[in-house]
Amino acid sequence: MADQPVLEIRDLHVDYGFDDDPTHVLRGVDLTLHRGEVLGIAGESGCGKSTLAYAATRLLPPPGLITGGEVFLTDRDGTRRDILRLSDAELRSARWRDVAIVFQGAMNSLNPVYRVGRQIADAITAHRPGTRRKEAWDRAAELLELVGISADRVRDYPHQLSGGMRQRVMIAMALALEPQVLFMDEPTTALDVVMQRQILEQITELRERLGFSVVFITHDVSLLVEIADRIAIMYAGEIVEQASASDVYRRPRHPYAHGLLGSFPPLHGPRRELTGIPGSPPDLATLPPGCPFAQRCPHVMDVCRVERPVLAPTALGEPGRQVACHLHDQPGHLPVTLAG
Repeated sequence: MADQPVLEIRDLHVDYGFDDDPTHVLRGVDLTLHRGEVLGIAGESGCGKSTLAYAATRLLPPPGLITGGEVFLTDRDGTRRDILRLSDAELRSARWRDVAIVFQGAMNSLNPVYRVGRQIADAITAHRPGTRRKEAWDRAAELLELVGISADRVRDYPHQLSGGMRQRVMIAMALALEPQVLFMDEPTTALDVVMQRQILEQITELRERLGFSVVFITHDVSLLVEIADRIAIMYAGEIVEQASASDVYRRPRHPYAHGLLGSFPPLHGPRRELTGIPGSPPDLATLPPGCPFAQRCPHVMDVCRVERPVLAPTALGEPGRQVACHLHDQPGHLPVTLAG
């Protein structure tokens, strides 16, 4: 079951703008999430991470427009459905029951004039109309305990909870209908490092207990190394590298992934100087030809400026790894700084 795909994103394209010259924000994204797996997606702000989550769940607001691709969800009974082609009624049924999302800044999304228990109970009764009110409130209290909050806080208002507790309430709400897939868009960004650690440990424990799959989106690769089974690196609306979390951390193959890791302090081992990545991400409305990272890449070659690299296995034949970089077309081109 662990190797069975639960979510498959195929050749997903998203544009912003309805005129004759839209901005291509996602360009042919392919990803597979396996049952029970945590897939991390990392990249700088503006690379398309949140757009990917909203497009895959059909929550993309205007002027965003899905222009191509498929998002297949495999139900518990083995039925395979394309989320992008569900009717409105089918989509409403699938949300929260099959696919749920914890939004970026979700801890500020709670209604300040309603008790947190009511907000969870409302979500339950909206999707399970036959549920009695008391059953929904009991389930809300149970969910709060599941995420480490005392059940007697079910009647508290959001302002009576800390930021970390409000974030846990949003996670509890997302898990209310026991979804198969949980999207988490920067769920720890606004929290201090201690609370970040607690949230990560909570997510790991809940995933092991309940068996759902997670797409965890963040700009901080060091967080993903601790929680993710696999990591996909995004740049300029594309996946440029994907591999197991340990392989990305120890042996990054794409220069951009290498630069991201150099932008954060190491989790273990001796201290080292942080290098960062020079320059800024390209304007998606006026992408240059060739590799979108060429202007910032320390290993740029002539071919990089004219030919766009394709996400594919490296010439080294590393199992489970794909990289979109001309450096890996032949083993002899592999730079020393990126070699394993």
